[in-house]
Amino acid sequence: MSSEFDFFQQWYPVSPVEDLKRDRPTPIKLLGQNFVIWQPGNPSGNPSRNPAELETFIALRDECPHRLAPLSEGRIDEKTGNLMCSYHGWQFDEAGECQKIPQLENPERLTNNAANFCVTAFPCRVANGLVWIWPDAHSKDVADETELPLSPQIDAEKGFVWSSMVRDLAYDWQTLVENVADPSHVPFAHHGVQGDRNYARPMKMEILTSTSDLIDVDAQGNVKSRITFQPPCRLEYAIDFGDGRKVGLVTYCLPTEPGRSRIVAQFPRNFDRQKLRLTPRWFEHLMLRNNVLDGDMVLLQQQEKLLQERSESWKTAYKMPAGSDRMVIEFRNWFDRHGKSTYPWPEIPTKGVSREVALDRYHQHTEICGSCRGALRQIQRLQLVLVGVFAIAIASASLVPDSSRLICGGPLVLVGLLSLAGAAWLKRWLEPQFYFVDYVHAER
Repeated sequence: MSSEFDFFQQWYPVSPVEDLKRDRPTPIKLLGQNFVIWQPGNPSGNPSRNPAELETFIALRDECPHRLAPLSEGRIDEKTGNLMCSYHGWQFDEAGECQKIPQLENPERLTNNAANFCVTAFPCRVANGLVWIWPDAHSKDVADETELPLSPQIDAEKGFVWSSMVRDLAYDWQTLVENVADPSHVPFAHHGVQGDRNYARPMKMEILTSTSDLIDVDAQGNVKSRITFQPPCRLEYAIDFGDGRKVGLVTYCLPTEPGRSRIVAQFPRNFDRQKLRLTPRWFEHLMLRNNVLDGDMVLLQQQEKLLQERSESWKTAYKMPAGSDRMVIEFRNWFDRHGKSTYPWPEIPTKGVSREVALDRYHQHTEICGSCRGALRQIQRLQLVLVGVFAIAIASASLVPDSSRLICGGPLVLVGLLSLAGAAWLKRWLEPQFYFVDYVHAER
């Protein structure tokens, strides 16, 4: 691989496998480009696919060569297993080659001009439960020779278990990496969620390695941590409590478009394994993971806006006297030395957004998370069931004879009222957690 850093010749994990819909295409934004991720179907009449094929995903440019319609709005054809454009029905195989043009009078025109009608395909892999894209279609040989930036902590053989999460964020990749690289903000920005401001302490940081390919830091505060940044996306913490318990934070920070980014995170640990297995993934997202990201969102969105509006560089705009700022300084210096030349947008939009947009959980997370999407659907169905139980119970109580009203009618009314209360709780408290929760630091 070339010693010169190139944002486009890197592997990026765009989504956990469990969050992708296997029966339809998924749109992905990365480095300002539009991709469509899809899984080839099983053509009708063919034997069942083997397990290896079930973990095969395809990445194509999200545009049909016919009239540039988005292929992510298409479907997987049941008969051929190909990706079909919903505009005119053109079909494409795993290599992006057009296999069918329904309107074509002479099929030989497709055969003889196949190169004209294909869609650009990109290297795509599945590893550690994540789907990876190499966003440069012209360097597939380099992609084949480049190892995925996998975390050594995502390893069941070492006793680790883990969960995952993905969320789109209302600030740029630079801001995201800078924030994740700063552990000292946790007791304050995440007080009561994942930290406690009363226990904040100085943190000593020692830079062990700093090259174009790796920044490795030893951090010692309340607990000992190893922080690793493997550009451009893997930034992880390995935390050792000193009693055999280990916990990690593995983040992949993706530049999606100017002023926007995506975080794909995995949370490994080697203790409380059964608790993790028993906790619904959507509940963990709702009660913890989204709250952590919400705690940063408005702060970072406004910080980024102010930094962009200033004519000075971060070196003079920021005042960073503490040892805990070392990792942020090291990352910013890395970006200035190695990253700016191929970063796809030189400037970030300075227009701020409302709190409702910045903290929009539904579009940033729920609709792209398989667990939360499914849980929301079940919660909405349960509300209808509970309202139905209420109606049936009250109607049944009204039909009970006067002689049996105390014995039968009372319990029926109680069941009905409890069902109505349950439906109201789901509607007024739990369901909104999937859409928007205002995070006010002054109230915490």
